[in-house]
Amino acid sequence: MADQLYFALELDGFDESPARLLEKVADAERAGFAFVTFGDSLVSSRNRLDAGTRAAYVASTTSTIGLAPTVHTVTTEPFFLATQLASLDHASHGRGAWVVGADNTAAAHAAVGSQVHADVTAEIRDVIDVSRRLWDSWEDDAVIRDASTGRYLDPAKVHHVRFEGEFFDVVGPLITPRSPQGQVVVIGDADLGITDLLDVALVRGEDIADRADAARADGAALVFADIDHLSDAQSVAGAVDGVRLHLGTTAVKDLAVPAHLLRIPTPGLSLRENLGFTRPVSRYAAAQK
Repeated sequence: MADQLYFALELDGFDESPARLLEKVADAERAGFAFVTFGDSLVSSRNRLDAGTRAAYVASTTSTIGLAPTVHTVTTEPFFLATQLASLDHASHGRGAWVVGADNTAAAHAAVGSQVHADVTAEIRDVIDVSRRLWDSWEDDAVIRDASTGRYLDPAKVHHVRFEGEFFDVVGPLITPRSPQGQVVVIGDADLGITDLLDVALVRGEDIADRADAARADGAALVFADIDHLSDAQSVAGAVDGVRLHLGTTAVKDLAVPAHLLRIPTPGLSLRENLGFTRPVSRYAAAQK
C-alpha cells in the first residue's frame, strides 16, 4: 500500500535499567518496527550508558529490528566513530545504523577537551564522508583465511583511504573487515544541511509534506517524520516514508499501531534491505575494475 509507513522508536535511555532496555527493544521488534534509535548526550544530569553501548547490548537479543545509536560528530574521533558503527553492524548481523549527532555545545566540548565551532556543517560532512570511505576500505572478499599459506587476508584488497580535510586527516584502513551491510544506514536531521549524504532524513513540524518534499529534493532516499503521538501517523501517511515515535514513558506494548499503516520488516534481511536499499559495492573495488 502506498500509505504504509516504516515505524521507528526513539529511546532516550534516561533512568533505564538494562532489563527495561531489553524489554523496550523487544516490544518494538514484536510490534513490527523497522528500527530503534538511541539518544545520547555527553553531558547530562541523569545517568545513562552511551548510545553505542546500549545498541550493542541489545544486538544479541534481537534479530530483525535495526539499531541506530546517536554518535556525535564534532566531539568523537572519526576513525573511532566509523569503527564503532561497523562493529555494531557485525554484532547485529547487518542491522546497524547511525543517527548523526551534532552536539556543539560548550559543555559537550569541555567534556572532551575540544572547542566550539562557529559552523559545524562542513565538519559533519567530512565525518560522514570519511566514515563511508572507511566502511569501504576492506573489499568484501579481502578476508581469505588461506591456511596453506598462513594468510588471513589479501592485502591488495584492503585500502588506505588517505583522507585529508580541513578538520582532520585519516589514513585508514578500518581495523575491522567490511561489515554485513557494507555501509550502515545513515540517519540525520534534515535541518543539519547534510541531507544529500543521508539514507534517512528526519523532519518535524506542521508542514511535514513540504519538509519531506524539500528533503527529497536535497537528495534524501527516505524521509521519516518525527512525531510525539501515534495518532499523528495517519496524518503524515503518504507524505513521508516512515515515522519515528518519541513516546517518553509510554510503552510500545500499550500502543494500538494501525495494521493498515504498518510496514513490517522481513526477518532474515538486513536493515538496508528492509528499507529498500541495495548493498553497495566498495568504491575501491569498483575503482579497480
